[in-house]
Amino acid sequence: MAFWSERYETMPRDEILQIQLERLQASVNRAYENVAFYRRVLDDAGLSPEDVRTLDDLKRLPFTTREDLRRGYPYDMFAVSLRDVVRIHSSAGTTGPPIVSGYSANDLNNWSSLAARVLTAAGVEKEDVVQVDFGHGMFASAFG
Repeated sequence: MAFWSERYETMPRDEILQIQLERLQASVNRAYENVAFYRRVLDDAGLSPEDVRTLDDLKRLPFTTREDLRRGYPYDMFAVSLRDVVRIHSSAGTTGPPIVSGYSANDLNNWSSLAARVLTAAGVEKEDVVQVDFGHGMFASAFG
């Protein structure tokens, strides 16, 4: 069997859970420190990044709705400086304000690695030709 990242794909379960917790904590902290919306909703819920101590604490975090994303138009939901954004995707805004997603170079590298891991798990090899069809036009809301 081929692996894209053998280290992660063969890692013991307890190590995977630890990495997931560390990354969840880092994400919540980054959002709290860099996005006023997330600071406000966490404060309103009586939560701080330090309250995320286990993966089970994910259940306590407030949801972000489509309307929340629309109210953040265009860049209020970005957790990085606009100068660090290398790609922007936007919905058409036909049913309300557009929803804008910004991606850093690191985001795109992670996205590429994820796609490669999925394709490798499906048995795709370097020499293969793959056609991927998505009916989402230029908006990649579900894929980035």
